[in-house]
Amino acid sequence: MEYRDYYKILGVARTATADEIKKTYRRLARKFHPDVSKEANAETKFKEVQEAYEVLKDPEKRAAYDQLGSDWKSGQQFRPPPDWGSGFEFRGGPRQSTRGNTRRRTASTEEFEEAEGFSDFFSSLFGGAGGGASPFGGASSRAARDHHARVDIDLEEAFAGTTRTLELKRPELKPDGTLELKTHTVRVTIPTGVTDGQLIRLSGQGEQSTTGGRPGDLYLEVHIKPHKMFQLEGRDVTLTLPITPWESALGATVTVPTLGGGVEMRIPANSQSGQKMRLRGRGLPGQSPGDQYVQLKIVIPPANSPEARAVFEQMKQEMDFDPRAELGPGGSGS
Repeated sequence: MEYRDYYKILGVARTATADEIKKTYRRLARKFHPDVSKEANAETKFKEVQEAYEVLKDPEKRAAYDQLGSDWKSGQQFRPPPDWGSGFEFRGGPRQSTRGNTRRRTASTEEFEEAEGFSDFFSSLFGGAGGGASPFGGASSRAARDHHARVDIDLEEAFAGTTRTLELKRPELKPDGTLELKTHTVRVTIPTGVTDGQLIRLSGQGEQSTTGGRPGDLYLEVHIKPHKMFQLEGRDVTLTLPITPWESALGATVTVPTLGGGVEMRIPANSQSGQKMRLRGRGLPGQSPGDQYVQLKIVIPPANSPEARAVFEQMKQEMDFDPRAELGPGGSGS
């Protein structure tokens, strides 16, 4: 996926005001509109201008885009950072898809009904690429709008629950049309057994009403960070457990790590690599607790000494075993 420099596409400075961006967009939209333009590749350029304006006209999208930094160049390979969107607070709600939609286009139209054909770069940052909730959706119609932000937690914190103090940045336009990030602090209790993508509602901590009405709410979307040992799916976790060949062949009782601490598990004799065993209720807690799946992986010790080689030679001579016998002729070796 290629990085797109939206400021370069519009031909404006990164310090451009909202009015400067709007004026430039209007000029370029008239220049490249496919219905009237004589320019080469007018439709492609028109879509690029649309996409750039969609981001830079919106204080929230622009602030998020700006946090990528100014060192990126157009055409460079790009992947969103793992913590993309964390620490920013936005108006709006669920992510809206930006692909496959149609829109009414007229040369004089300043605002468009829906985004059509925006790039993978746009979709990966602002919607449509991954489904689920996103803080970059459209604004609510209520007088005091709800806000959304993202909180990244460890899997252990999801298992046990925790309390977090978050410093969130809220993009706002100053009277001169330039962008300002205002920082404020919220304290949130992460409940035990929270799942990835779950929303935590902080009542009255969204946008404040300018008419004395009820303030909006702040919704925190939980993202559980990848773990070095466990893979998470819903409330279930999976652990790959290394075992020795003799534990696999003879059976053994071993200590298995779980989110709640080590537990004893019996490995049956003649177990195979890839075989899965289940520890009930050892996943994330909840009304229906998740399970932990233990996938066995037989690890062969290295033959890095004469004694070790002798053991393998003895096994070769004494054990009548061919793992490729079922493959038929040509599948065996010496």
